[in-house]
Amino acid sequence: MVHKSTAAAEKLAQDGISVEIIDLRTLVPLDKDTVLNSVRKTGRLCIADEDYLSFGLSGEIAALVAENFDSVKLSSPVKRLAVPDVPIPYSRPLEQTVIPQVEHIESVVREMMN
Repeated sequence: MVHKSTAAAEKLAQDGISVEIIDLRTLVPLDKDTVLNSVRKTGRLCIADEDYLSFGLSGEIAALVAENFDSVKLSSPVKRLAVPDVPIPYSRPLEQTVIPQVEHIESVVREMMN
């Protein structure tokens, strides 16, 4: 998702929207301080993940922010972009429909800015 997020950030930058991207290199240990400091700085959190929406990393990161709600001051609700709870299609075009793409990330970030 880092490459797709970076491409979305470049498109958003053309309209004056600055995006901070965090590339979590490890899940255990999870770099909680980096996530929380970013949310404190921006007031927003959009999690883009190739995993399923349910029972995945995006839920854990959202829970981390919720558990630290008093210290983060959100300007908009946390948004999660992930694979819906369906099997990954074998067909490449259908696969691209369920896995978050640059356009999805860009659209959600724009919504969060309103």
